[in-house]
Amino acid sequence: MNDDPTPQRRCFLDALTVLARWSLGALFVYMGWQKVLDPVAFMKMVRQYDMVQSSLVLNSIAAALPWFEVYCGLLLLAGIAVRGTALVLIGMLAPFTFAVLHRALAIYATQAIAFCAIKFDCGCGPGEEYICVKLPLNCILILLSAWLLSGRGRQLCARYSVIQD
Repeated sequence: MNDDPTPQRRCFLDALTVLARWSLGALFVYMGWQKVLDPVAFMKMVRQYDMVQSSLVLNSIAAALPWFEVYCGLLLLAGIAVRGTALVLIGMLAPFTFAVLHRALAIYATQAIAFCAIKFDCGCGPGEEYICVKLPLNCILILLSAWLLSGRGRQLCARYSVIQD
């Protein structure tokens, strides 16, 4: 049996991958820019997760992470180092998703409300979100990043990888 996709299917998958890359890129530029515009508010959000004790580290995260997100988004939009950028996004999204889940479980334990009724500003940019929307959304973003990491989506790239194949 031949597993090679038909040219039409390959073209469709390539277009879908480019759309995924551009969507992820635009989303990260938007989310990062929201934090860049108000770094103090972002620092307060990071502080709420109670994962960082050092004020130097907290300030460094609040100052650098938003710009890093914008940079990663721009790389995806331009199609530069797509696989490496996708790996970095997974490296940022996975721990953040677990941190959001941990915070939601803490709220659930203290407030005795339904889990899906939990709503808070996770610091991503758009404001308060229900946890049962935020967690699946983050999982989708991780899956899209993993899809880009798989090596598809070389179309409309300025430079797909830093090292030429």
